[in-house]
Amino acid sequence: MSAYDSIMQGLNEAFDHAKGKDTGARVHRVEVPQVDVAAIRAQTGLSQRDFARSIGVAKGTLLNWEHGRRQPTGPAQVLLAMIAKRPSLVRDMLR
Repeated sequence: MSAYDSIMQGLNEAFDHAKGKDTGARVHRVEVPQVDVAAIRAQTGLSQRDFARSIGVAKGTLLNWEHGRRQPTGPAQVLLAMIAKRPSLVRDMLR
């Protein structure tokens, strides 16, 4: 099967699945908990500037999360949930 044929097959299966047809595909759902960004940062002992830098976001983004104007999503939410469980994670990984 060519790469094109494989991609087309996958797309057609995705469309069928979206339409509710049984494609035999396995579906995995992952629940990522909501996070309290200010509490997580406090656990690390880092300033807002240093914490934002350590996770690769702008300080303004961090401030919006901490003040509830925005919520972290996707990879940022997962990373923050991991840091909540192990506050030294970023420091340990970036040494």
